[in-house]
Amino acid sequence: MCKYLFSLSVLLLAAATPAWAADHAVTVAPGGALTFSPSSLTINQGDTVTFTYAGGDMPHNAVSDTSGVFSSGNAIRSAWRYTTPPFNTAGTFGYSCTPHKSVGMTGSIVVQGDSSTTTFSIVPGITGSWYLPAQSGHGFNVEVLPNNGMLAFWYVYDNAGNNLWLVGQGTYSGDTATLTMQSGSGGLFPPNFDKNKIVRTNWGTLTLKFSDCNTASAQWSPIMPGYTSGSMDLVRLSGVSGLACP
Repeated sequence: MCKYLFSLSVLLLAAATPAWAADHAVTVAPGGALTFSPSSLTINQGDTVTFTYAGGDMPHNAVSDTSGVFSSGNAIRSAWRYTTPPFNTAGTFGYSCTPHKSVGMTGSIVVQGDSSTTTFSIVPGITGSWYLPAQSGHGFNVEVLPNNGMLAFWYVYDNAGNNLWLVGQGTYSGDTATLTMQSGSGGLFPPNFDKNKIVRTNWGTLTLKFSDCNTASAQWSPIMPGYTSGSMDLVRLSGVSGLACP
């Protein structure tokens, strides 16, 4: 009888652990850079994230912006590894290195809901131009890359009315992509262009969620002072000939 109860309890414990749960790796300060790599992740409910710092000259940690979600502890210089608890709630969770948050050492984790509720998945045919017709004059170019990668350019304006190009790269899962956006400065018009003078600054995070082949939504969370978080609906403006969206 005892043996039967033990076997039953093991079976129940195994059944309570999602077979599809995965762990995702993030490197802390790769090569001494004040970044997380990758700085944006899209995962599923039940997944975990493991942060690894090989050690260096500066103290680092990884702490969720939402209190109580996860924390690797105090920032330390020596090598460490920390695995978050499972993310059981869908949503976007920002995080940072406590001593270096002000200089842009931040990241985000987008937790997808139950995959059974996802009715659309990103495909290469999503590639093209997207915009909000009521705000014609700014918009996005989106490129779906191999290995669940995505590249996006947001042609928009800064708070002074000047052209602002934001370039983002990240990953997608299901119908959602999360990208780290950067702005650039220091370039000159050819033939005076010098790539060594380009300065790239982390601007914030962009999340693109596609409802189908022709409608989507954009949500952004800036870390650059002077800009506010927001969202808007998008429709397709153009596509790439030969790329089917299913």
